[in-house]
Amino acid sequence: MYPLQTLHTFGLPACAQEIEYIHSLAEAKQLMDKLAGRSYYILGEGSNTVFLEDFAGSILKIAIKGIALHESAEHYELHVGAGENWHALIEWCLARDIYGFENLALIPGTVGAAPIQNIGAYGVEVEQFIHSVDYLCLASGEVKSLTHKECRFGYRDSIFKQQLAGQFVIGMVKFRLPKSWQANARYAELKTIQNPSAEEIFAKVVEMRQAKLPDPKIIGNAGSFFKNPIIGLTLYQHLQQRHHELPSYPVNAKQVKIPAAWLIDKLGFKGKQQGGICCHVSQPLVLTNDGSGTGEALLTLARQIKQAVKQEFGIELENEVLLVSNNGLVHV
Repeated sequence: MYPLQTLHTFGLPACAQEIEYIHSLAEAKQLMDKLAGRSYYILGEGSNTVFLEDFAGSILKIAIKGIALHESAEHYELHVGAGENWHALIEWCLARDIYGFENLALIPGTVGAAPIQNIGAYGVEVEQFIHSVDYLCLASGEVKSLTHKECRFGYRDSIFKQQLAGQFVIGMVKFRLPKSWQANARYAELKTIQNPSAEEIFAKVVEMRQAKLPDPKIIGNAGSFFKNPIIGLTLYQHLQQRHHELPSYPVNAKQVKIPAAWLIDKLGFKGKQQGGICCHVSQPLVLTNDGSGTGEALLTLARQIKQAVKQEFGIELENEVLLVSNNGLVHV
């Protein structure tokens, strides 16, 4: 058995039967043939995955590397291996005066995970820069490519989490960043910087994330545990009558996004503990592991939060973190 505690940032004790490293899609195809009929889980850096218990199968760790830069008159085009670290890619770009990713600084994980989750922060989502994604289709064994439109990006969502769930291995993400860069400083805390450069936005985002979020190298966590829910205007207006201070962000003419952290905080969960698992005292959207936590304790606290939010606000929270049991994914 192979320990998984250091392979996911939440750090719960768990093991798998074996761990295989994937350095190319050709290698991935060979492994798929070898593992036919057996259970497996594809893992990047483990920053959005929690192993609740021992996994009865193989862990396939993505280690596909490489960054290739191509230029046109108007764009920088980057072809990036799925196993590259996301934050390190941003630093690589800034060192070469390639801008656009800076609002997404310090988001943990790999480049290959970015389109799956459609990562986003401080007014930017990664799909704005994705041109296409190359992947191995596990059903056919073919290497395919999806255009931006075909990826069907949504809020923390994509075709990889829906129609293709469990049926792919991403090998490369192709980004296109415009050379005519414009700062995105619409987010409230970024507005304090006058005429910001990309480097200044990057530094501010890093500062804010470090101030708000616990470092997984110090205390186990997987970032935001729940998604920020999107609700209809009717429910929002009903809630606003009872909670005048309820924050919201318009999504479209019929929907608004509500900060899940506000809902959880309003119900008094900040600092609440359950067997080594804690709702973080300064960011209630983050659940942490003090080193003694268990999968059972994590599920218990997460379900208490979900049930309380549903009962008080009529809103169904959905976990953003992938929770892996002995034979597959589970939901809170």
